[in-house]
Amino acid sequence: MIPRDPSELFALANNGSRTALARLLSYVEAGGAPQRETVALAYQAASPYVVGITGAPGGGKSTLTDRLLTFSLERRSLGRDGDFDQVGVLCVDPSSPYTGGAILGDRVRMQDHATDERVFIRSMATRGHLGGLSLAVPDALRVLGAAHFRLAFVETVGVGQMEVEIASAADTTVVVTNPGWGDAMQANKAGLLEVADVFVINKADRAGVRETRRDLEQMLDLGTHEWRPPIIETTATNAGGVEQLWDALVAHRDFVRGPNFDAHRRKHLARELDKVLAVMLHAQVTELAHGDSYDAQIDALLAGTTDPYHAAETLLARS
Repeated sequence: MIPRDPSELFALANNGSRTALARLLSYVEAGGAPQRETVALAYQAASPYVVGITGAPGGGKSTLTDRLLTFSLERRSLGRDGDFDQVGVLCVDPSSPYTGGAILGDRVRMQDHATDERVFIRSMATRGHLGGLSLAVPDALRVLGAAHFRLAFVETVGVGQMEVEIASAADTTVVVTNPGWGDAMQANKAGLLEVADVFVINKADRAGVRETRRDLEQMLDLGTHEWRPPIIETTATNAGGVEQLWDALVAHRDFVRGPNFDAHRRKHLARELDKVLAVMLHAQVTELAHGDSYDAQIDALLAGTTDPYHAAETLLARS
């Protein structure tokens, strides 16, 4: 029988129990006391190296992730000090309006790896504890690290604000585009420039690759970069360009692990702490926006005896 205590579950997960690992990730998604205890234990271990894969729906991210997974298991190394023997994959899916669970199942998306003992694949739905996926994904990655995973992929469903936040949990973020992607590129330019470490033009066997590459280069020319994201052309259906993409991931990891690595990790952890602070403060605001004191301030606003700023200060002073 699988125990419920997180410390016992970690002991089992470290010995290869996927059932124990799945329960720990369920704790992370559900929230409450087990989630806090799980995270407290997980943060005592090193985080895996995280590759985020995002891009517009229909761009072939799942197939590309599957090909990268296959290639990573062949190489089993991300360059110096980057050896690994197992890989974790988090698939961030839209929630089902009926069950609350992930619509796109992990075994459907990556059937070839579902029974591979070296691989752990988990679909995470956009629901869960306070803060949702913006907190659940970094927590889940820490759990994988505590279970001795040294490499993890996170595939997101699109390039909206939530996906940009999730991509910020990655050490290397791959943004997948397609030929003829110009309109979507303009719409997402700010987010792409913010998160992309590597650009991929997938479905490169189609017309329009040259124009898409030109648009990406022009977009990159507008910014300043310590690291200028390379643009890799792939055809995920036949694994074309996947080796070049892997080499780009290794190159970026070497860059990240360079002299500024401590600053990189500090910035990474600061983002995580900022998210938790924002979520906790939002919870406090939600709690303040109820009850007699709140209603009294609304009455004062209606009577013209206060203004929203004084009303807010009064409520905060009583919290």
